[in-house]
Amino acid sequence: MPPQELLATPRWRRTGDTRFPIAATVDGRSWVLRLNRFPDHPLWTLFVDGDRRFDIDDTPPTWGKPLDKTAPPLDATTAAEALAPVRDFVAYGSEVGDPCDNMFCCG
Repeated sequence: MPPQELLATPRWRRTGDTRFPIAATVDGRSWVLRLNRFPDHPLWTLFVDGDRRFDIDDTPPTWGKPLDKTAPPLDATTAAEALAPVRDFVAYGSEVGDPCDNMFCCG
């Protein structure tokens, strides 16, 4: 059975952060997408309430286009609150205690 998040329809908002550029609130939970160094790593990692859910290369059709420039921005306070739980997880794998240390993709 696929993760339930793949069936959701998030309304993405821009965060202003290059590594975590997009966030949404879905059913009262905070979603944040980390943009990874593709193709060395999967394109995206989804965090829900600060916890890693899964990696994904192709977003499901119900997710629309997360990097759509027409997505409205979050205000600075809301963006900071959304990003606070994931701020230390910039490097791919850091959220599971195995951060990528390759200087060409994550260094």
